[in-house]
Amino acid sequence: MKGEQLGVSGQLSFEGMPERLFVCTPSKLGSYLDCPRRYRYTYVDRPAPPKGPPWAHNSLGASVHTALRNWFALPHDRRQPEALPSLLKSTWVREGYRDDEQERSAYRRALEWLESYVETLDPGNEPVGVERVVAVKTAVLAFNGRADRIDARGAELAIVDYKTGRTGLDSDDARGSQALALYAYAAERVFRRPCRRVELHHLPSGTVAAHDHTAESLARQLTRAEDTARDIVAAEKAVAGGASPDEAFPTQPGPICSWCDYRKTCPAGASAAVKDPWDGLTQVTTPSEQRA
Repeated sequence: MKGEQLGVSGQLSFEGMPERLFVCTPSKLGSYLDCPRRYRYTYVDRPAPPKGPPWAHNSLGASVHTALRNWFALPHDRRQPEALPSLLKSTWVREGYRDDEQERSAYRRALEWLESYVETLDPGNEPVGVERVVAVKTAVLAFNGRADRIDARGAELAIVDYKTGRTGLDSDDARGSQALALYAYAAERVFRRPCRRVELHHLPSGTVAAHDHTAESLARQLTRAEDTARDIVAAEKAVAGGASPDEAFPTQPGPICSWCDYRKTCPAGASAAVKDPWDGLTQVTTPSEQRA
């Protein structure tokens, strides 16, 4: 029928209608920026290619994040280090570890991180949000994301993101994080309070990497996210129009290929160095535990 066409999603659209907003999360945008091919495997191809085995460092990070969420769910008088062993045990994810010995070592180290971290917190200080979903719409995006923590700092808000991985995080990492900037932009609009400060709390080292955004720097990160969304939509439309999916979503080979869930599916990733599921734990294990 004249004036009608099939959109990228397969739904009927009409000429002159506004473009659908691109629904996204920080991980969805980040996946495309890391490698368009990985984005395609995750969000476009159906059925999606099979993933590799779970990663132990992801299991460790998820366990720590959930334990902290549940710590804040306790009444103020029970937010004490003594509560952490049971909280961590109840949220512990066991996938990806080489053996029981390595898993026990990771658990002990994670508990040490948590105990040290909560000693820096005021049990009576109630965050504005814990694993709080914030969302915002622009002319291009329908963004939503789950912030680890949103704190009140006087009349303003601050975004807190927990990290359990690589060391050496600094203010440049906080400044350059698109995810943190988008959380701040969305939180400012959801709560109607200024939100410019973003912080990376690295539990293994006990350090905090922080940056104070301006309205202009948040706007630049938002523009970057919108540009990424336009690139994704253009690639999806190209495939819907008959273009080669491999050309529309090219690979971006590099060291990250060794850690990709789709390494065995992707021709470029298949030649990357093989990583065992526990290789990301080098920062939490002793030399004897790193044996093959």
